[in-house]
Amino acid sequence: MSGDKKQRWVPLESNPEVLNKYVHNLGVPHDWEFVDVYGMDQDLLMMVPRPVIAVMLLYPITEQSESEKIGVENPAADGVYYMKQTVGNACGTVAVIHALANNTEQIKFEDNKHFKEFLEETSGKEPNQIADILEKDTAMGAAHEDSAQEGQTEAPSREDKINTHFIAFVCKNNELYELDGRKTGPVQHGSTAPDTLLEDTIKVVKKFMERDPTQLNFTLMALAKVS
Repeated sequence: MSGDKKQRWVPLESNPEVLNKYVHNLGVPHDWEFVDVYGMDQDLLMMVPRPVIAVMLLYPITEQSESEKIGVENPAADGVYYMKQTVGNACGTVAVIHALANNTEQIKFEDNKHFKEFLEETSGKEPNQIADILEKDTAMGAAHEDSAQEGQTEAPSREDKINTHFIAFVCKNNELYELDGRKTGPVQHGSTAPDTLLEDTIKVVKKFMERDPTQLNFTLMALAKVS
């Protein structure tokens, strides 16, 4: 979970229960939830509620992942909400923001809850400007910290070196984008569609896993409509 040393947050656990409490407190309606993706076989993918509007991946940071790039970085991607990550260990929150902010047509955020205010404040801003706003946003920071203490395992220290990283995948303009706050911009992975976002993301995740065949620490969650 990368980021510079100006601030460090406690890492979020890759756990739908944790993320759902987080996003519902921010103003996401309860009919949208993160759910586990238990495997990449079609039978297991069919168990995931639909529609899926974003996918979050937690993957290990290794020498291979840092040196062998997959996809094409496109800082000028049209219509994609993208922010940089400048807070250490905040990659979970950055991935959540990317998942939610690129789906404002589908999600009707609740009034008087903080995420709607955050979106309004950051709309049209440059990636580094959004990062600066997040750094100073005490409500977003407090919501992250509260959620970081909610996991099934004891939360690590904010000073611990964490060798895993959250990213998000979304469909915008029928293109599959990987959103990683450590990159220069959104990463394009070819064409997709709302109905095939999960399956097309799985194809990219398989490339991540083939790049690091000895690593096992990959976790997938989908943001789906559950009712």
